[in-house]
Amino acid sequence: MSLFEFCRDFDLQQAPAHTQAILRNSLLDIVGVMAGAASNDTSEIMRSYARLHYPGGVYTSRLMFDGQRVSMLGAAWAGGFSADSLDAHEGHFKSKGHAGATVVPALLALTDALHHNGQDISGHEFLSALCIGYETALRAGTALMATSPTYHASGGFTAMGVVCAGARLLEFDEPTFRHALGIAEYFSARCPMMRVVLAPTMLRDAHGAGVYVGLNALLMAQAGMTGAPAETVEDPSVAAHWAAMGEHWEIDSQYFKPWPVCRWAQPALTAMLEIQRQHPELSADTIETIRVETFFESMCLQGHTPRNADEAQYALAFPLAALIVRGKVGPDEVTGNSITAPDILSLSSRIEIVEAADISARFPDEILSRLTLTLQDGTIIVSPVTAAKGDPHTAMTAAELDGKFDLFSSHLGVERSLAVKHAIHSLSQAHSAITTLEPIFSRVTHSEEGAHR
Repeated sequence: MSLFEFCRDFDLQQAPAHTQAILRNSLLDIVGVMAGAASNDTSEIMRSYARLHYPGGVYTSRLMFDGQRVSMLGAAWAGGFSADSLDAHEGHFKSKGHAGATVVPALLALTDALHHNGQDISGHEFLSALCIGYETALRAGTALMATSPTYHASGGFTAMGVVCAGARLLEFDEPTFRHALGIAEYFSARCPMMRVVLAPTMLRDAHGAGVYVGLNALLMAQAGMTGAPAETVEDPSVAAHWAAMGEHWEIDSQYFKPWPVCRWAQPALTAMLEIQRQHPELSADTIETIRVETFFESMCLQGHTPRNADEAQYALAFPLAALIVRGKVGPDEVTGNSITAPDILSLSSRIEIVEAADISARFPDEILSRLTLTLQDGTIIVSPVTAAKGDPHTAMTAAELDGKFDLFSSHLGVERSLAVKHAIHSLSQAHSAITTLEPIFSRVTHSEEGAHR
């Protein structure tokens, strides 16, 4: 089966039940992340940017959790940046990146634009296209990582998934499809990821660029622009990454994040959670120091005194301290006043982060950390080498994913949060995906925000 045939003919029911469940969990997860990010600085800036610079066009879409209609490409920029601005979206080991923070806002924007122009997409068709987008984005990521010496941001490969999913909804023929893939690859945002790890900014993992590049490639190919071939799809050297389409699923290898911080920090938080379970009497006041042994890339995070939300999320010391001091790490712990909270910063200053050779040797196949706590009374507690919660072999339960969604969407108010969750759970039976997903697009009212407060 060729890639074009897979994108044209695939139906969600052809995927294993386990894969379908992961896909639906991924959609719930990323929408919850976007709900948690709806009022942060990055989301507000990019919505204003879209209104100012992308006011209209043939394809227009509403801004998520805002409702204003702008050019689909403007909505793409804003949606991708918003999804990327709270570092809690699902990810994938072999691509060293994330698909959903690009593919979900892209498909929501495209589907809303098609609905506005009179082409309704059913919930089942939306989910089929979403599955195509996830699977092909992840395969493009593994192909890119295998052929490039540089560690690229996710936006460098996820645009390919946008094209594969979008070409399905736009009913492209094979030549147009190939040109769209070539355009997306040629203009892909191959950003040096470690630069943002070492110096965090709002640019993050380039998901905003991935959404934009993917949708823009579709529009350019539709207009007659040529761009084929896409080497990361068509070159013989990457054929293995595109083999067994529809039989083997990269989606099954996705992980989910319990906390909105870099994945490389999460093994340490997981280890701390288990220590707290075993020693419920622990508190920030009883801890003298914490030593984190981890792999080199995780050690680079550091982040003892972040200056903004971006630095707080690309950090290790600060979120670890927040988990201990506040008992949780959600959107409120890595944004706003929490970043300058004296109690969190006090404990953060007592955390040492070092590389451990035995743990670095197991990266990237495994991401692991080990903690050593020295208490005020001289007691020493050492954790085992720990993998992050949410990996395929340490999977979050359905209840835990629901709890994460509830925490991240809490600022919407209980009624709106439940409406969004119900919309996603009922999507597969929906005659119209966009009509069902209306609670995602409409503006959050002051009364809803007040209900949360």
